[in-house]
Amino acid sequence: MFDLRGPVQYVKGVGPQRAEALVKAGVRTVEDLLHYLPLRYEDRRQFARIADLRAGMKIAVAGQVAVAGLRRARRMSLYEIRLDDGSGRLKALWFNQPFLRDSLLKGRRAVLFGTVERDSYGGAGLMMSSPQWELVEDEDTPGVHTGRIVPVYERLGPLSGKALRRILTLLAKEVPDDLDDPMPADLRARLSVVRRGEALRRLHLPGADDDVGLLNAARDDAHRRLILEELFLFQLGLALRKRGVRQRRKGIAFEVTDRAREAVKRILPFHLTNAQKRVLRQIAEDMKAPHPMNRLVQGDVGSGKTMVALLSMVIAVENAHQAAFMAPTEILAEQHFLTFRRLLSRCPYRVELLSAGRKGKEKTEALARVAAGDAHIVVGTHAIIQEGVKFHRLGLAVVDEQHRFGVLQREDLIRKGYDVDVLVMTATPIPRTLALTAYGDLDVSVVDERPPGRRPVTTVQRRASDRRTVVELVRADVAVGRQAYVVYPLVEESEKLEDVRAATQMAEEWRGALPGVNVALLHGRMKTAEKEKVMAEFSAGVVQVLVATTVIEVGVDVPNATVMVVEHAERYGLAQLHQLRGRVGRGAHPSTCVLLCHGRLSDDARARVDVMVSTEDGFAIAERDLEIRGPGDFFGTRQWGLPGLRASNLVRDRDLLEKARVEAFRCVEEMESGGAAPLQAFLADGGWERRFGLAEVG
Repeated sequence: MFDLRGPVQYVKGVGPQRAEALVKAGVRTVEDLLHYLPLRYEDRRQFARIADLRAGMKIAVAGQVAVAGLRRARRMSLYEIRLDDGSGRLKALWFNQPFLRDSLLKGRRAVLFGTVERDSYGGAGLMMSSPQWELVEDEDTPGVHTGRIVPVYERLGPLSGKALRRILTLLAKEVPDDLDDPMPADLRARLSVVRRGEALRRLHLPGADDDVGLLNAARDDAHRRLILEELFLFQLGLALRKRGVRQRRKGIAFEVTDRAREAVKRILPFHLTNAQKRVLRQIAEDMKAPHPMNRLVQGDVGSGKTMVALLSMVIAVENAHQAAFMAPTEILAEQHFLTFRRLLSRCPYRVELLSAGRKGKEKTEALARVAAGDAHIVVGTHAIIQEGVKFHRLGLAVVDEQHRFGVLQREDLIRKGYDVDVLVMTATPIPRTLALTAYGDLDVSVVDERPPGRRPVTTVQRRASDRRTVVELVRADVAVGRQAYVVYPLVEESEKLEDVRAATQMAEEWRGALPGVNVALLHGRMKTAEKEKVMAEFSAGVVQVLVATTVIEVGVDVPNATVMVVEHAERYGLAQLHQLRGRVGRGAHPSTCVLLCHGRLSDDARARVDVMVSTEDGFAIAERDLEIRGPGDFFGTRQWGLPGLRASNLVRDRDLLEKARVEAFRCVEEMESGGAAPLQAFLADGGWERRFGLAEVG
């Protein structure tokens, strides 16, 4: 009986020694090996006549070995043959493979596959250098490496691509049609996919009539089935996790009282947009519900997500609970702290900052206020739920993710006894594929409307040699009463002295270029009080040009600022560039973002700059960012808590992800009413949970 769960050691051609190395590479079972997908497919079905060959062709030829011999040259061995197909002879050379004299013998029939090149080893004709080869009885019988559509594999542990092909060809032939299938027949019919056994077989043994183009695009029947199965099972896990949260009961159902409404009115410096009101209503309904809130709020830069988060925290505080706000970095935590403290200045709430910078007595007193409940809103990095911090009555956790924080481990909160409402925010929009994977078990709200008065921002790229033009732009805006930012990139998240020195020098250069203009410097090594003073002076218009190393991405709202100059723009990611641009265009005056680039741009840097110049739509930028960087780099799989996907690619397979999600959530509904029996049996087995990291569902 064919056993997918069987150890890889017993697969023909593997054995104990190879199996040990394969386990280190993450391949433990027969199923793991079958899911090791080809890198690409090559069409080796057609044999060319040797007489028709031209240099540069990548092709297969078949014939009889007419001449064969081993010789030595310059400390290496050369095995040389002449293959004769009746139309001509082709030379083939292999370096340091003397064992070939035992196989590729004169008189044997062989197929060669490789690139045809001019003979640079003493001949005048054409040749192949180290081609793939296979001995054949006759050219009409497909081989393992030739005479068919051939899967090409990347090396896996000790196994070369060629050795893998031999092993997987034999293994695929053994895969039965009636293999256990986690996708019930009605689901397969709705998704128009083949059975699991057929898919695993055809992946490694493409049919004679298969389309190589579809195979390489992963859109043939076999790939499509395995991609949909993988995405369906992962989405099923998320749907079950979501159901688990809904079945759990939290310790408090919040109330939105008249007092809370009055507090909200005191805080608001302006009227909420309709989108903000809608999202705040959704959050309030979640907080009033008996089960924990798990909601993602996203929206473009400047759409007012931070205000929505703050008002949500006010609801918790007015219900005699604390709220925690977690930012991805110390710098951003401090910026949020300053923003919240300013906005809450007319309220009796205490906002506490827990940062690495607070030491000794100051830190001890802050922790004591949090534990006693005297600190109502606690701001810090995610360390505030992990490192010796005890809350008096935590009711709401707000997580500002911003592409580098990683998915909040709700288990961390639960383990510490805080079964709280969770609100996740992203500083810039995230691609839909990420929303459906990293956040697939959350409810999603979108703040899709900008506050009134926002103006489009003109974005331009300038070379470092055009600095004079950029200085004149800043001078002209300052002359009519406007203000400007100049942002200098950090080498690292925590500012080193050399960063501060470079920024200090940059500020001096701007002072020299703009005599009579008040230029101030803001950097991460300044004390909180100093930063507050500089920001207050910039907000009041006393400081006209702010040179900052601190990534002023959030909490800075100066409608009079109309120019954002980003030094070394080529060093920034798209999310950061878009965030920085969002600091201007907040008032009634036309605004400009200047991307000042130094040196020759890499292809990716050029693509990022081009995207910024072409659009202000954060959702479009997020999708383009994903395309430029690819899912592996963009998501940083482990950081995001994403699954180890074997068959699917979150950029290429967006359309299939949507279908898989719909079916997964539909199946969970059926399971609740006692349906989907085959699927229930498969899920009871449990192995799929470990594969996707969903073992702690619900």
